[in-house]
Amino acid sequence: MLCIPVNMHNVEEERIFRPSVWSAFGTADLEGADYRACSSFGPLYGKSSA
Repeated sequence: MLCIPVNMHNVEEERIFRPSVWSAFGTADLEGADYRACSSFGPLYGKSSA
């Protein structure tokens, strides 16, 4: 899973998966919740800092 806000993709709303933990970042504004979650969690995969 990539940690990229959904509005940056051409994905239909019904195909979007948001983990249940996303609800901690709000449910009224899902796009805003995407940004808050991504800011909090950061990238899940990427270059190792070591």
